[in-house]
Amino acid sequence: MHQGVGDGGWEPPGSRHPAAPAQPPVPPVAGWPVPSIPPVPAKPAAPLTSPGPPEGFTGHVPLPPAAAPGTGGATLAVLLIGPAGAGKTTVARHWAGTRPVPTAHISLDDVREWVCSGFADPQAGWNDHSEAQYRLARRTCGFAARNFLANGISCILDDAVFPDRPVVGLGGWKRHVGPALLPVVLLPGLEIVLERNAARSGNRRLSDEEVARIHGRMAGWYGSGLPIIDNSHLDVEGTARALDETLARVISQPAY
Repeated sequence: MHQGVGDGGWEPPGSRHPAAPAQPPVPPVAGWPVPSIPPVPAKPAAPLTSPGPPEGFTGHVPLPPAAAPGTGGATLAVLLIGPAGAGKTTVARHWAGTRPVPTAHISLDDVREWVCSGFADPQAGWNDHSEAQYRLARRTCGFAARNFLANGISCILDDAVFPDRPVVGLGGWKRHVGPALLPVVLLPGLEIVLERNAARSGNRRLSDEEVARIHGRMAGWYGSGLPIIDNSHLDVEGTARALDETLARVISQPAY
C-alpha cells in the first residue's frame, strides 16, 4: 500500500516528528523605544600657543646687560685736587684700575721726579728752578692726557692745586688738557692728612707745619663751585666709589 506524498518525500510509518512549538514573532526594530541621550557639547579648540616659561627662567635667551653704575664707560679727563696726605695718588690709581673701560693714571709728582740729576725739590724751597720744573711736568702730563683721550682712553691726574695761586692753578691744567677736564677736590680733615703724611717716606713726606699750611689754603675751594669729597672716614675703595658717583652727577648735568 502506497503512502501519500507528504512533505515531498516518502516516509515510513511512524517516522514523523511532532511539530516544534511556535516562537513569538520578533517585533520590528523600528518599533522599539530608543532612549534619549543628550549630546555632549563640543569643547572650544585650544589656541595654538606654547606655555610661557616659568617666572625667573632665562634658558639660553640672552638678557640685556645691567647698566654700569657711576660713570660707566664714559671717556673722561679728571683732575683730582687735594693737599698732601689726602690720598689723591692712591685713590686716583684705584679708580683708574677698577673702571670697566681703559683708564690711565697720570701723577704729577711721578712726572716731576723723572728728573734725576738736578731735580728741584719744592721742600728745599719754591723758587724759579722748582717752578720751571713744575710747569714742564704739567705740560708733559697734559700732552700725555690728550694723547690718551685721542685714543679713547680716559685719564685721571692728581695735583695739589691751590685756589689762590695762578702758577699752581686750575686754569693751567685746563689749557694743557682741554676745557672738558673735570676737577674734583679731595679734602679730609687736618688730623687725617697729618696722620697719613706721617706714614709717608722720602721726599713725599712733609713737615706737619707745611701740611697744615697747605691744608689751610685748600679750604679756599669751598664756595668755588667745584665738587668736594671729605674722605676723612672713607677707605680707598669707598673714596673711589664716591669719586665715581660725583663724576657721574657732573657729567649728567646739561651744561656738561
